[in-house]
Amino acid sequence: MKQCYTLLFVLAGLTLTAQNTTLDYYLPQDISYNPNIPKPSEIIGHEVGEWHVTHDKLVFYMQQLAAVSNRIQIENRGETYEGRPLLLLTITSPDNHQNIENIRQQHTALSDGDNSLNTSEMPIVVYQGFSIHGNEPSGSNASLAYAYYLAAAEGPEIDAMLENMVILLDPSFNPDGLQRFAYWANVHKSQNLNADTNEREYHEVWPGGRTNHYWFDMNRDWLPVQLPESKARIASFHKWLPNILTDHHEMGTNSTFFFQPGEPSRVNPLTPNRNQELTREIGTYHAKALDKIGSLYYSEENYDDYYYGKGSTFPDVNGSIGILFEQGSSRGHIQESENGILTFPFTIRNQFTTALSTIEAAKNMRVKILDYYKKFYSDMRSEASRSKTKAIIFGDSKDASKTWHLAEILNRHKIKFHELSSDATIAGKIYKKGYSYIVPMNQKNPKLINAMFEKRTTFKDSLFYDVSAWTFPLAFNVDYANLNSMSNAGAEITDFKALSGMVSGKSQYAYLFEWHEYYTPKALNKILEKGLRAKTAKSPFTLNGVRYDYGTIMIPVQNQKLDPEELYQFLNTVAKESKIKITAVSTGITTGIDLGSNDFDPVKKQEVAVLVGDGVRSYDAGEIWHLLDTKYDMKITKIDTRYFNDVDLDRYTDLVIPSGWGTKILDKEGAEKVKAWVKSGGTVIGYRNTINWFEKNDFIKLEMKKDTLVAKNIAFDQKADFNGAQVTGGAIFEAKIDRSHPINFGYKNDRLALFRNTNIYLKPEKNSYNNPIQYTSDPLLSGYISEENEKLIKNSVPFKVGRIGKGRVILFTDNTNFRAFWYGTNKLLMNAIFFGEMM
Repeated sequence: MKQCYTLLFVLAGLTLTAQNTTLDYYLPQDISYNPNIPKPSEIIGHEVGEWHVTHDKLVFYMQQLAAVSNRIQIENRGETYEGRPLLLLTITSPDNHQNIENIRQQHTALSDGDNSLNTSEMPIVVYQGFSIHGNEPSGSNASLAYAYYLAAAEGPEIDAMLENMVILLDPSFNPDGLQRFAYWANVHKSQNLNADTNEREYHEVWPGGRTNHYWFDMNRDWLPVQLPESKARIASFHKWLPNILTDHHEMGTNSTFFFQPGEPSRVNPLTPNRNQELTREIGTYHAKALDKIGSLYYSEENYDDYYYGKGSTFPDVNGSIGILFEQGSSRGHIQESENGILTFPFTIRNQFTTALSTIEAAKNMRVKILDYYKKFYSDMRSEASRSKTKAIIFGDSKDASKTWHLAEILNRHKIKFHELSSDATIAGKIYKKGYSYIVPMNQKNPKLINAMFEKRTTFKDSLFYDVSAWTFPLAFNVDYANLNSMSNAGAEITDFKALSGMVSGKSQYAYLFEWHEYYTPKALNKILEKGLRAKTAKSPFTLNGVRYDYGTIMIPVQNQKLDPEELYQFLNTVAKESKIKITAVSTGITTGIDLGSNDFDPVKKQEVAVLVGDGVRSYDAGEIWHLLDTKYDMKITKIDTRYFNDVDLDRYTDLVIPSGWGTKILDKEGAEKVKAWVKSGGTVIGYRNTINWFEKNDFIKLEMKKDTLVAKNIAFDQKADFNGAQVTGGAIFEAKIDRSHPINFGYKNDRLALFRNTNIYLKPEKNSYNNPIQYTSDPLLSGYISEENEKLIKNSVPFKVGRIGKGRVILFTDNTNFRAFWYGTNKLLMNAIFFGEMM
């Protein structure tokens, strides 16, 4: 009983601490603070850690600090999808602010090889970012106390530090997610804080606050740069090329605190060894600081430094040092854990403490780190001059937009590229001027180019925290080749302009456009939304010397709701908005199928619903939502699993079911509802492990290829690594495709690179025409797969289509919409939507 009372007393004391923590809990107490600088509580109305700060309050406090402190300049670099500002604070001495642009130019000149600069006299640049996952909020809440400290702390030591340092402070990498989670945690907070893990406060509803508006994990977008938050921070990164970048996260409640370096065997081979040595030395400062406050921590475990799309790894391929912090999360205000009661203020204090230890390390290692930065880029120039590969060419002779978007990523990363001097044929592939680009290797950072274009299939380790491959030309499904000269290069593109579309002329007969261009689904959708008739060609044909491929769209002029002049004007608008060329033709006679042939099938206006909610992977659902909404301008209906059984499906032509969890995507009533709807003519499109739900509910007959792997001579402490080695966490594989099948309309080659992060392997059907997409006998293009799974994937099929009554059941075992940058396979989903009835 005495022990019980003692425990209650401790819990009550910890609860009191969590509720009544003041700023002093976080701040060093051996210095003074400027009384003219407002404390967070004076602006936001509560102490740091008392409530979860909402993004609007965070913004307001940072703006107030900048208004009163001559150490801080603030800028808004754009907006999130929900209209929240993307702030960046530049913090340094007042004297440095008077000369800030010159400091920035000198800093980047060091990377350009200016040997007149003396690193002992130059400031170091540190970029500190917080809470890229919105429901990992201790980072952004710590930024309140940290910004106050940098503005208010007084004394010769901090003055000297700021004189020799420029701090770029990003208080919230993910404003939309932070706001969503703050709302959740705050509306469930009780006056009497309850640490019980069953408390609703610690179990946020789907999709949770981790992601941004479209449910993307933004800590995977540093290299692809597809989201507005990423575009802002990458522009800031390349503007300054900081020497250190920190990325403050949270992990499971029962964990302590992690700082890099991570697993030594899981470092990307392109990362210099010196980078890891410096990371390890910086880690000694974190250890000392955490020792001082008695916080448990670990390093060189669990996390890796492999995928360059993460915030802690992206800097490593750019001459910087990326550092990941992971704090065990309270996921609310106070929660039980294996390490005792975990309070929100405690998690904030660890983040604050390591933010300080970072700048302490930067101050003491300043010259050493600046010298590394200088040498990194010097080595890059030497590496480029020695390389046999002088350039990389990439393009798609049928798709200017997709190629343009890959070039757009290069442009965001300040990578130079050239147009072609003229059309060229290289290794049997046609590269057209305006549809292709050449990237010289002799430029500032060829290592970054290699990180984006290389294929890698051998690894030191078989475990990956994230994907093992992301080869951009494969992701975009463009042709590419290494060149030993720049002989095909035209002028460097210095003014990277958006593409435009056009209609070749006015017709009284018909208009045509091939299905190859990336934005043709957007154009077709606009045409059908207008109530116009359109047809698609099931066979190629030639007209006026032009060969039109499978899937070509025809819009007849007669019997439309618009007269010929109105139709022409409307199609002009569609062409420009969709960046495609629409050709006017005056006859239906062709070589091949004539325009009046029955081999032109009508395409119907589609009404698409996407299943979301409990049981569905929010990442996958968000990728589909983002694709249809932002790229193809399609109105979609997101139907939650909670009320699905009450929805009338008859108004929809297509139901997309993203990957789910297990077999419980919908209950039996929901399954029967979908099946009846398919029988009456609907098309259901399922992804990845939706296959289990399809099988369980008899939607489609499938034969699986399954492994028979047995663990032999594996010790108990090797079990996790053994099982982990069988995970296909993200690799790229080659499939052969039947271009005549509607699922493959718009693809000009008979090979397609597919991203895969599942171990679902389907047996092919005996009739080859039922296997329009099939992995080759040697499919691995880039990334890791175990030997056992590599045997299973050979000649398996990632796509199936079946029929129930009048409708279709379509299945993809792979994610065709991965992370918004897998442009090369987006059209597979659009083909399933528009041409499903033809399959």
